[in-house]
Amino acid sequence: MIKKTNRKLEREKRHARVRNKVSGTAERPRLCIYKSNTNIYAQIIDDVAGNTLVQASTLDKEVKTKKSNLEAAKEVGTLIAKRAASKKIKTVVYDRSGYIYHGIVKELAEAAREGGLEF
Repeated sequence: MIKKTNRKLEREKRHARVRNKVSGTAERPRLCIYKSNTNIYAQIIDDVAGNTLVQASTLDKEVKTKKSNLEAAKEVGTLIAKRAASKKIKTVVYDRSGYIYHGIVKELAEAAREGGLEF
């Protein structure tokens, strides 16, 4: 009998594998994303100190699209880049949290790059 794979569990395994190798420092923090069915979240984290430096999501007032789609990902990407620039953060490590680099994850990354972040 064929077992049904748990996609969330598989993503969490990929994320844990990557997190063993990828870590954010004060000089180059980690840009971590999370997407749910309803919202998109992005954080820039200093893992050494354990602090979230900057965050943006579709729940913010500046974001007009309140869904989890490509337009919202572009808005969140530009917002996180703008907030990072205000905190003088230029380079980051991109942590896609085990998601495939496609669709929403790709649009958020490209919008953040266009906003001035380097990764």
